[in-house]
Amino acid sequence: MSSMKQWEPPKVPCKSEMEVDNITNLPEHVIDKILSHLSLRDAVRTSVLSSKWRYKWNTLPHLVFDNQSVLVSSQDQTLVKNKLVHIVDHVLLLHSGPIQKFKLSHRDLQGVSDIDKWILFLSRGALKEFVLEIWKGHRYKLPSSIYFCQNLIHLELFNCLLRPPATFAGFKNLKSIDLQHITMDQNAFEYLISSCPLLERLTLMNFDGFTNLNIHAPNLLFFDIGGVFANVNFQDTFQLAVVSIGLYSNMGFDRNLPFGSASNLIKFFGHLPRIQRLEVQSYFLKYLTAGKVPRRLPTPCIELSFLSLRINFSDLDESLAALCLLRSSPNLHELEMLARPEEQNAARVSANIVEEGYENCPFNQLRFVKIAGISGLRQELNFIKFLLANSPVLEKMTVKPSSTDGGWELLKELMKELLRFCRASVQAQIIYLDP
Repeated sequence: MSSMKQWEPPKVPCKSEMEVDNITNLPEHVIDKILSHLSLRDAVRTSVLSSKWRYKWNTLPHLVFDNQSVLVSSQDQTLVKNKLVHIVDHVLLLHSGPIQKFKLSHRDLQGVSDIDKWILFLSRGALKEFVLEIWKGHRYKLPSSIYFCQNLIHLELFNCLLRPPATFAGFKNLKSIDLQHITMDQNAFEYLISSCPLLERLTLMNFDGFTNLNIHAPNLLFFDIGGVFANVNFQDTFQLAVVSIGLYSNMGFDRNLPFGSASNLIKFFGHLPRIQRLEVQSYFLKYLTAGKVPRRLPTPCIELSFLSLRINFSDLDESLAALCLLRSSPNLHELEMLARPEEQNAARVSANIVEEGYENCPFNQLRFVKIAGISGLRQELNFIKFLLANSPVLEKMTVKPSSTDGGWELLKELMKELLRFCRASVQAQIIYLDP
């Protein structure tokens, strides 16, 4: 009798095999989307999923080497440097396709010569975004090859030294620059800004090598600066809408400008007709008081809706400068005033605002006011009283003292006095916040 082959049921794939198969058969655009949301480290690890995934990571257009992407746990700085260099070298060696974004920002990163060769490699492609943050050591001098990346749209540098070569003709496609803790000379800075015709966003923090901020940028929309400087001049910045500016040093500059010179207030706002949001930080309001403070600006800030001022209420000129801005902003919607209490004792005491002839000054669009850092001085209370009496549509005023150093009894008296002030708006709320 012939032997018959025993019937076997069809093999059912196990759950893990089915999951792998589903991952393998994902459409290309879905795989690309998944990889774009992973850190570089995790993207590389997907190469073990299947043969289809093995080389997908090396076509990533965005390469980010940061603390999340590169895990280095060692106290040996030489070992850390060597591992970082090896990882970047390995990724760039295996990468194929265009690199649109390159970010190098690791807490243990120092300026090493290997960065020069990476930038040279990137400059030969179509790089659009470049971010370099050197967190340790001296300023890293950028190689000349960075200035040949003519496809750049965004440039972000931290702790770098910039010395553009004489042949540098600007970044013709650059729209955003973020420079922090950088060094460059006056002429190089001015040329860099003016030779980027499409520049829309400029961030500048903690810089040295230049003190005059001459900003010529016809398409600039956003300007954020903080540092020590002598002057700021806008030229052809008629599109600028958002400005945050902080002068970090109270340099004791002369407020008496040469005869015939326009005041700093008038010069500053002369090229800002489209300003919508303004933050005056640190000591910059004091800078604006140089020269004769006008009652109002020659051209009102029609579009200004948000104003934040760091102010010494005990300084008459600063109070008058603040009032000038308020009177020149007919559509102001929100006001924030932060006191500088550290100067209160040294400054000259301001007169009563009403006595200065500012009593008829309605703020017809002002709805929200925030005042913080006050200590209960009469000058501060006069300003609050003035705002309440001249804001007919005010909805909410928030008041927060600087501390409880004067005792809770003093704060209670402050709160009682605030509640007694007359209000032009019947719906205005005064909200007192504990320090």
